Amino acid sequence: MTTPPTPSGPRLPTLRDALRRAQVSVTVIAVGLVGLVLTIMGLVALRAYAEHNTGLIARSMLYTVEASVVFHDAPAAQDALALIANTESVGTAIVFDSDGLVLAQWTRPRGAGFAWIQQPFERIFTPPPIVTPIVHRGNTVGTLLVTGHPGSVLAFLLKGVAGVLACLVASAMLARAIARRTFENIVEPLRNLARVAHAVRNERAFGVRLPPADIAELNALGEDFNALLDQLQAWQNQLQHENATLAHKAAHDSLTGLPNRAHFQERLERAIHDAGVLGQRVAVLFIDSDRFKEINDQQGHASGDAVLVHTAARVRNQLRETDLVARLGGDEFAVLLSPLRDIDTAHHLAGKILASMRDPIRLPGGTEAVSSLSIGIAVYPDHAKDARDLFEAADAAMYRAKRQGGDSQATAGTPPAPSPTYPKEIPS
Repeated sequence: MTTPPTPSGPRLPTLRDALRRAQVSVTVIAVGLVGLVLTIMGLVALRAYAEHNTGLIARSMLYTVEASVVFHDAPAAQDALALIANTESVGTAIVFDSDGLVLAQWTRPRGAGFAWIQQPFERIFTPPPIVTPIVHRGNTVGTLLVTGHPGSVLAFLLKGVAGVLACLVASAMLARAIARRTFENIVEPLRNLARVAHAVRNERAFGVRLPPADIAELNALGEDFNALLDQLQAWQNQLQHENATLAHKAAHDSLTGLPNRAHFQERLERAIHDAGVLGQRVAVLFIDSDRFKEINDQQGHASGDAVLVHTAARVRNQLRETDLVARLGGDEFAVLLSPLRDIDTAHHLAGKILASMRDPIRLPGGTEAVSSLSIGIAVYPDHAKDARDLFEAADAAMYRAKRQGGDSQATAGTPPAPSPTYPKEIPS
């Protein structure tokens, strides 16, 4: 495969040339890795063998020292330990009598001058100690503790490390000249491509771009990929804007900007589910305007819309940050109080909402009107066990409040609290 030189600079190397150089580097490095893996596997096998061998040695010592332990003959036990330990890979052998006192002990002497080097390796490669009870005629007369000596393991380790180091040195000498260029020319661009593709796929990071590469094919691939990302980013931005607009329209009322009935019902069902799990309360306030139809019919739709907009704003201003107010349709609103500490909180908020509506509303025609509210209150789980029944209970309570003349609140299952009447219309 040949690639014509770019107008802005010299001809870039082809991918085939770069791969030919990379093959030598990979082969040399593989030799060192194989040597390292084989050494590690050999160490694991030798350690397992050392553990098994320590167990066999402990069993042999057990039979040898049994008689001396029975007769509490410390010199004989010492000789028995030394007889076996001197010829086997034993680090320490200790015999305890039935009272837990040391009867005999043998410890392998350390090599002079190299103890500080051997100690760290012994802590890592020494098999765990073997502790075996000494039993004579069914009775435990003592205990034998034997620890292995990692001499053969350390010898193999040193030889393995030396072999691996030799392979690595040879590999480094052969691959040093080409490893850096191979990494920069092939591996790094491919890593950048994988990193950008991963960010786009998992994080939707359409703003990231690939840097230029030194190989013609990889550089062309990066430019095409960046161009594709430009298109994807533009489509993503347009799609997000359209989705956000559609989602807001689908969940909110266009006149008041409040959530609509569908959104309110979804939040209500979720709040009741959470309240059931956490043992909390949820309240629904069903709100209806007392004079909206009269104002809308007599003074026009613009005045009716003004009443709805002011009602929505005043109700929203009385609520907590965790509460939700929605327009259900027409002049009906609903408030979700979640979580609810007690029913008095619902009554208090309903009273604040009623009081806020007693100030006159300025209408487009220059007049002012007072449009009071009727509020029905229902609490989960006191008045209903699910969202539908709770909503209907609040609706029924609202009609009870309206039958009392409006500007009042009523709780499901209780008579409404009467409120004083106020002038329906105030001339400007």
